[in-house]
Amino acid sequence: MDLIHIRDLRLWAHVGVLDHERRDGQWFQLDISLGLDLSESARSDDLRATADYSLAVLALQELARDLCCLTIERFSEEIFEVLERLYGPLPMHLVLQKCQPPIAGFTGAVALERRRNWSAEQGH
Repeated sequence: MDLIHIRDLRLWAHVGVLDHERRDGQWFQLDISLGLDLSESARSDDLRATADYSLAVLALQELARDLCCLTIERFSEEIFEVLERLYGPLPMHLVLQKCQPPIAGFTGAVALERRRNWSAEQGH
């Protein structure tokens, strides 16, 4: 299995438990890995034989604009659903980071990591 990675995709989304997070929005950062066989597209140089990552970027930007929910878990599920609509049930891995969570005295980030259709032998 080969991997296509999309790294450091910044998305402005209305996600959070606090009212102002959903009202005003905030930055999230997303890393995605898509598992597929790239040998045909490597031989043929045919975009139809691969996963056009530009479609994912545009669709996820649209999702972030339209979404309003409480948890990054729900946000991550919506991301998986968008990717599956585009590419089918590929092995997928994501890390979704809330860049500046509104926690008093905390200056770090919070992230979750999820996999779908990803077996243990596929690793990361």
